[in-house]
Amino acid sequence: MIWDVDFTWLLMAIGAVSAFAYMLSLMLESSLGSETLGPFVNAGLITGGFFLGIAAANYHGISVSELKLALIVGLSGAFVMLFSVLLVRGIWARF
Repeated sequence: MIWDVDFTWLLMAIGAVSAFAYMLSLMLESSLGSETLGPFVNAGLITGGFFLGIAAANYHGISVSELKLALIVGLSGAFVMLFSVLLVRGIWARF
């Protein structure tokens, strides 16, 4: 479980995911322009989705003790979070 790690390791994991998420969100911002929510909000959504995806998998009884599985589950959660927010924003702008 992710909450069983030491606090400093958890902070380093959040920092590393946030750094990669910010770089990805800058690339999204340059390619999609005003369709996104800005690089900081996108990075926050990606980071939050990553850790919420891992927490949701742990809640449903899936052990993500291996790094590869944790990355797959976390990236899936980040994609679902970002996609759903951008989909709602697109629907809202349509109407």
